[in-house]
Amino acid sequence: MKFCVCIKQVPDVQAAVQTGRMVLNAYDASAVEEALVLNASNEDPVDLVLVGGPAATETIRKALAMGASDATHLVTDDVADSHAIAELLAAHFREHDYDVILTGKQSQDSDAGLAGSMLAERLGLPYATNAVGLAVEGSTLVVTRQGDAGQEIIALETPCVVTCSNDMNNPRIPALKGIMAAKRKQIATQEIVTPAPRSTVRETTDPPGREPGIKIEGEPAEMVADLVRRLDAEAGVI
Repeated sequence: MKFCVCIKQVPDVQAAVQTGRMVLNAYDASAVEEALVLNASNEDPVDLVLVGGPAATETIRKALAMGASDATHLVTDDVADSHAIAELLAAHFREHDYDVILTGKQSQDSDAGLAGSMLAERLGLPYATNAVGLAVEGSTLVVTRQGDAGQEIIALETPCVVTCSNDMNNPRIPALKGIMAAKRKQIATQEIVTPAPRSTVRETTDPPGREPGIKIEGEPAEMVADLVRRLDAEAGVI
């Protein structure tokens, strides 16, 4: 089954100090991993497509180093929201063959979680969200998705679109062999004009700081008494 995974370069939100480091979106990494696992026993390709600036090539190389076959870089310096990204991806997929399009369920920078559903609507394809497991049965993709009340199992006829949770798996760390192979793989690039976004970010701010916690020391009885006193006199919760 031919998979094409939509990936995105995002700020490293896990870094203790934000340094501007850019990484592969964690949800997309899980989508790449799952496609590679499903196609491990055959010769079917796992392709990548990314919408982003020229610097995103490094992120594409990381996903190729995991084992993906080919990649397409839709190059733009313009800021694109979910609407614009879905438009660009839909135009790309109308010109390419695929069985399954995978995306992360959301991106770490905005957490909007909109591009996958918008893409499926534009392509008129069956669609499942928040997948935590995938299986291939002939021409059918069996999706285990996490719903609000529990897990659901959905059979989708291909072609289809699925958004993936990062609870699906633990993406592999590329080995040296994969890293070297990724450097030799060609990345198809296409300069694009980004559609006008329908939403804009006016301002970003750091989360408000918090006062440091208080460490209570001493014998157990003394610590309990001190804690109760603080909860009563200082916090006013008892």
